[in-house]
Amino acid sequence: MAFTLRQLQYFVAVAEQGSITRAAQNLSISQSSVTEALKELESDLGVALFDRHPRGLSITHNGHQFLRHATKILATVSDARTSFSSQQNAAGGSLNIGVTSLVAGYVLSDLLARYRRACPGVEVSAIEDNGGYLEHLLVGGELDVAVMVISNLRDRMALQAEILETSPYRLWLPMGHPLVSADIISVADISREPLIMLTIDEIEENTGKLLTALGARPHVAFRTRSVEAVRSLVATGAGVALLPDLVYRPWSLEGDRIESRDVSGSLPVVQVGMVWRKGSSLPQAARDFVGIAEAMRSGRQR
Repeated sequence: MAFTLRQLQYFVAVAEQGSITRAAQNLSISQSSVTEALKELESDLGVALFDRHPRGLSITHNGHQFLRHATKILATVSDARTSFSSQQNAAGGSLNIGVTSLVAGYVLSDLLARYRRACPGVEVSAIEDNGGYLEHLLVGGELDVAVMVISNLRDRMALQAEILETSPYRLWLPMGHPLVSADIISVADISREPLIMLTIDEIEENTGKLLTALGARPHVAFRTRSVEAVRSLVATGAGVALLPDLVYRPWSLEGDRIESRDVSGSLPVVQVGMVWRKGSSLPQAARDFVGIAEAMRSGRQR
């Protein structure tokens, strides 16, 4: 039989969460429903999408390839549904967006693609900068809306924020690393490892604060503003990384495998959201943008 949209939704949720348990909680359904949907999907495709092991599961190379198709299919279906929801799709106007570096390629690209399909007559202008400067532009009325990390939003009195995605920190490891098979990974274990530090969107500051608060002094082997560089360095054994799950992908550009593991203890989360000036009357183009973003968030939770 042919696979269903529900199976694709469950598969994408498991791939994004890295766990059947977390995916089921996010979808508000039973774990058995998710497990059965994955089995049926793998049977229909004739390939294994995940490797099962005592600690849970990890996506296979075939699964990673199919994930791209699945997300495109679900996005197209979402676009088809929303295409009839408004008669203003062909309306003109302009939209000024701000975005921080961390989310530019992981949230905005998909969101902007959907918005352009839904509102082709709107002229879109986007700027990438740090969170503090984007807040300044929002308060000054130079931006309509920003998509950014809101965990450290500074001017909460002047700005309105709505969460799009919440992403926990996890540990990235190369294949074969001793911690890959550990039942429990502590922050003390991480402190003994060379650390690859990402230096965008306050990630370095947050990671440093986290390790310091838990009594660990990190040995930073490399600092970079490139997530792809982090992947390559981790995959080739240059160090480990502690990063939001939002930017995790199981393969480097060179095709080397990267493992991701939970760390015991209370770790922070990164919240990505939309931000606009409080009390401002958003233009229709911006309201449509916010609406499409909310539809995307609902689609992930469905």
